[in-house]
Amino acid sequence: MSALLIVIYAVFGIAALLTLWRIIVGPSILDRAVASDVLLTLIMCVLGAEMAINHHTRTLPVLLIIAAVGVFGSISIARFVARRDGQQS
Repeated sequence: MSALLIVIYAVFGIAALLTLWRIIVGPSILDRAVASDVLLTLIMCVLGAEMAINHHTRTLPVLLIIAAVGVFGSISIARFVARRDGQQS
């Protein structure tokens, strides 16, 4: 494995660990939602980089499923927060 690949995977790994820390620490549900979106995006970037490095498209369906989960999850959280904020006022 080349040094560039090691650096790329190290950067993605550090970013994922920092994102997991934000999901655990919070402090609000919106911080956790944004961090989970960032984590899904990081996973998609790693899978896309792996596809480009190995010259294949086998993991493309996985990328599409992860993208759909991210979109639907963000919409669900936004609706939950909007509904909760509407009840408090």
